[in-house]
Amino acid sequence: MPLHIIKLCVGCDTVEELLDWRKPQAAAGHPWILRTRQTPKRAAEVIEGGSLYRVYKGVILSRQLILDVTTVGEGQNARCEMRLDETLVRVAPTPRRAFQGWRYLEAKDAPPDLEGEVADSVPPELARQLREAGVW
Repeated sequence: MPLHIIKLCVGCDTVEELLDWRKPQAAAGHPWILRTRQTPKRAAEVIEGGSLYRVYKGVILSRQLILDVTTVGEGQNARCEMRLDETLVRVAPTPRRAFQGWRYLEAKDAPPDLEGEVADSVPPELARQLREAGVW
């Protein structure tokens, strides 16, 4: 079973905002890199099929496959770079309280992917309410 990472999406309130932010970098041919302070101790497990799950305004809404995790720099200047797949997959809206940094997410606790038209047709707020009511 893959090990995932979950992180708050700071600066974007929706999946669409994140995709809009990414467009110029993608057009320039830059890989999707997430930079963090700490390198995960379990990085080897994460790159074996793990994804980065993003929390937008208290709800997990998307994930991306983690392709590689590297540490750049040394000592106090060391940072982690996670190279992510360009495909952003929408997942069933799942409430999540705020936290700092990132956390590991076991596969059994990860929200399921949304498929096809469902991913595009249900407004995020309605999907969140359905999930909280236990009908989704």
